[in-house]
Amino acid sequence: MKLKNKNIWSVVMIIVIIAIDQVTKYFAKSALYPDGAKNFINGFIEFRYAENTGMAFSMFSGARWFFVALTAVVTVGMAVYMFKKCQKNLWLYWTIGVLISGAVGNLIDRICYGYVIDFINPTFVNFAIFNIADCAVTLGAVSLIAYLVFDMFKKDNKESKNG
Repeated sequence: MKLKNKNIWSVVMIIVIIAIDQVTKYFAKSALYPDGAKNFINGFIEFRYAENTGMAFSMFSGARWFFVALTAVVTVGMAVYMFKKCQKNLWLYWTIGVLISGAVGNLIDRICYGYVIDFINPTFVNFAIFNIADCAVTLGAVSLIAYLVFDMFKKDNKESKNG
């Protein structure tokens, strides 16, 4: 894939994930605010409106502008790295794009509302309520860890063959 096309498609992917996140949050707020809940898959997942002023699991609640600044700096750093440095590795390239999508989705909420709208509540386990942007960040982080582990073993194999 040519660099120019890859950049266009990655921007499209980022915009689509952000749009899905924002649209689902809009519908969650419209249908569930303030105390509503709706079963999606009985005994497995329900939709329940929640406002998260912190980060994962509501840790560090009330640090809105710290999270806005931190997320903005990290997101810009990832974007610069994505578009300038990792053009040859598609796995890393798309992983960073997914991470950016999730970060921006939640950043929009923090700036506009002062909190992140969460609405996906797994009822089969005691877990935090989350949203599509959180899914993107989590999947991006898992993919990044997998990439780093794979890359580490790839380098070890090269060194053992050359050594």
